Amino acid sequence: MSRTIEINPVTRVEGHGKVTIQLNEAGKVERARLHIIEFRGFEKFVQGRPFWEMPVLSERMCGICPVSHHLAAAKTCDALVGARVPSAATKLRRLMHYGQMLQSHALHFFHLCAADFLLGFDADPALRNVIGLAAVAPEQVLKAIKLRKFGQEVIKATGGKKIHPTGAIPGGMNAPLRDEDRRHLRADAPTMVAWAEESVELCLDFYQKNKELFNTFAVFDTAYMGSVGPQGELELYDGALRGIDAQGQMVFDQVPYAQYLSEIAEAVEDWSYMKFPYFRKLGYPQGSYRVGPLARFNVADSMTTPRAAKYFDLFKQIAGGKPVGGSLFYHFARLVEMLHSAELIEQLLQDDELQSEDLVDRGTPQREGVGIIEAPRGTLIHHYRISAEGLLEMVNLIVATTQNNVGMNNAVQSIADEYIKPGKEITEGILNRIEAGIRCYDPCLSCATHAFGRMPLEVEIVDAAGRPLQRLARG
Repeated sequence: MSRTIEINPVTRVEGHGKVTIQLNEAGKVERARLHIIEFRGFEKFVQGRPFWEMPVLSERMCGICPVSHHLAAAKTCDALVGARVPSAATKLRRLMHYGQMLQSHALHFFHLCAADFLLGFDADPALRNVIGLAAVAPEQVLKAIKLRKFGQEVIKATGGKKIHPTGAIPGGMNAPLRDEDRRHLRADAPTMVAWAEESVELCLDFYQKNKELFNTFAVFDTAYMGSVGPQGELELYDGALRGIDAQGQMVFDQVPYAQYLSEIAEAVEDWSYMKFPYFRKLGYPQGSYRVGPLARFNVADSMTTPRAAKYFDLFKQIAGGKPVGGSLFYHFARLVEMLHSAELIEQLLQDDELQSEDLVDRGTPQREGVGIIEAPRGTLIHHYRISAEGLLEMVNLIVATTQNNVGMNNAVQSIADEYIKPGKEITEGILNRIEAGIRCYDPCLSCATHAFGRMPLEVEIVDAAGRPLQRLARG
């Protein structure tokens, strides 16, 4: 008889979601889905608040990627106050952003994902975590912890706090970089660059030993979107939007952030509270796209720092002129971006303008503004409309996890099809592979939905009448 397998909640991700896998009477997978099961209401409950609160209010959605919301909100407020942000303030914001990219990528890969690589998908779940990883690779884990710490110190130096910073304000920044902080960060930066490159080499070594896994695990076609500079170079803070289809053909290019709605629309499904963004020109679901490290690598033509550029070129060689569709390549791109961010931090810390007092600008106020940034997880969109009194009338937030909704669901379906077979025992390791497919996207379900509570895992297999057949639990 038919039955349903449920993974609730998905583990080693930020936030709360579940997976359901429906099997037919023959035991073959009919449908597998990722469900985001909490209602998201942030856009509504901030209505009526003063717009200038958004840089510190929106970042309360998440303690993992607050800097991304802080800066996207500040960029939106820049448009509302008509500011041309001074060069020194832009450099300080970039420095904060690169610190966020560095610490977030280090956290996700080493604390949440590396155990699957280095210990194996089928390892004892009691050991398949950062503690177990530290037992077999203590030096690498210690370096990863210090990489993340360095990124947090960059955030604190530019934003005042490691979590929920306050440095960015409408029109600029509220303080320059202190001389003491600059000296401290400059002393450590070269070591962080070297350690970040070691991390890339670690992932590259795993890829070279497991090419078949990378080339078959959660591989599927979608469109892709990311931000690029004027020459098509990868741009993390302030570029223009580029979208390509599954074959690598350009769908749109150099689209100013304020015109994002001319290219993107959102669909809804009755089984998830998350929306399903897609490219207008391609329609839904054909125009569903992915964002984040892999998408940024697929749409960009180059990288601007020498060490990261070497690995970016290698990625393009692997791609062979077409977009890479394998979800595991997100990890490789993620670590190269971590290296890129470390190099950019080292470069920026040489700039004396970081200590300039020329940090704020005001212009002609506007009633509507858009701010977009490439967050660690992908393109983050903030869009506000305000009243004449400066109160928020409309807020639209499209986070990276929402834009990867179809991608994560495709990953779940692909892995379930590959590993769940009629008559084959459904092991914890198989379920972990399904979760690992979701973890490739570094989802921030709190940003997309908002949740709280413990994160155990319980899987119950029931028959069509709801009678329990098998139960697996951990946590």
